[in-house]
Amino acid sequence: MARWQILLFEFDIVYVNQKAVKKSAIAEFLASRPLEDYKPLNFDLPNEDLMYMATTEEDSHEYHPWKLNFDGASNIVGNGIGAVLVSSNGDHYPFTSKLDFDCINNMAEYEACIMGIRAAIERKIKILEVYGDCALVIYQLKGEWETRDPKLISYRKLVLKLIEEFDSITFYYLPRDENQMADALATLASMIKVNKSKGMKPIQISIYETPAPYYSIKDEENDDHPWYQDILQYVKNREYPDQAMENDKRILRRPVIDYVLNGEILYKRGKDKYC
Repeated sequence: MARWQILLFEFDIVYVNQKAVKKSAIAEFLASRPLEDYKPLNFDLPNEDLMYMATTEEDSHEYHPWKLNFDGASNIVGNGIGAVLVSSNGDHYPFTSKLDFDCINNMAEYEACIMGIRAAIERKIKILEVYGDCALVIYQLKGEWETRDPKLISYRKLVLKLIEEFDSITFYYLPRDENQMADALATLASMIKVNKSKGMKPIQISIYETPAPYYSIKDEENDDHPWYQDILQYVKNREYPDQAMENDKRILRRPVIDYVLNGEILYKRGKDKYC
């Protein structure tokens, strides 16, 4: 500080400490010098400037059309309902429930429809095509048939309230033979006996391409022959296994037509693979 005073003394200049700038000084300075061509900022997004818009996976999940197949079963054994949600890329989501109360078949159909619609709402699906093989329920929901049965009036009102959750929902009638999966689920639920005190384990479905007599783990452990050894011997030499009964021979001949022998390799028809 003293050095600056000595240097400035010969010029008759007095050094003064800088004071803090008031907060309003900058605002007052800018206000005193406005721009003549000033335009307010536009926070809107003009469509002509929109080059690209990406949709998230959730958006595509919601706004692609899904299909719902439903069916109800009411018989002397019990009542059951089934529904299948099918996504736009073909994924199937089955649902089934057993109705533990007395109801007529049309009530079971409505119950199945409601179960499927509620499942779609939980998945935030917005566009839904509903298919059922009960003409009465479908055309009542379409508004083409009158609902006279007092038991069904409340069901229809509930469905009409639920469909308000969708952007688009349409109802279609289809024959029973085209609604087999939902029909099978409903029939299964109606026939099965459930123990209320215990939980119900998931039902597993497996696909077997080989009859049980020709695939035995125990037999494989006892010898070095593959599971298709009996089929190979019959195709190659028309020979039956030792001690084979008439019924065993008949069972062996059934799958043989699905196999063909090429050299020493046994192929299955319609499959690009060998055994």
